[in-house]
Amino acid sequence: KTVTLEVAQALPWKTLKKMMTDKYCPRAKIKKLETEMWELKTKGTDVIGYSRRFYELALMCDRTFLEESDRVEKYIGGVPDTIHDSVKATKPKTMQETIIATELMDKRIRDAVENKQKFE
Repeated sequence: KTVTLEVAQALPWKTLKKMMTDKYCPRAKIKKLETEMWELKTKGTDVIGYSRRFYELALMCDRTFLEESDRVEKYIGGVPDTIHDSVKATKPKTMQETIIATELMDKRIRDAVENKQKFE
């Protein structure tokens, strides 16, 4: 069903998003994205790529992890083993805190490797 701009602007965001998802994102496509999200892990050391894809999938699969704490736990589960425990130890409560902690830990590891290479 087509709605005018005025009607769309008056709708609550969740209602408008559901209408758009129903029209443009078939349920089979959403299921495929949900599966990808469940299996998502960092490829190599590409933490930024992982964060970006996680965010994209989280927007499309908002019913998969209804609570912020569930998204945080899933995100941490996909970070590299080298920083997993350190990120978890920061006890982040929001996705923003989690991503910042992940990127800081990743930078710390990269800097340590770079410094080690300088002294060899």
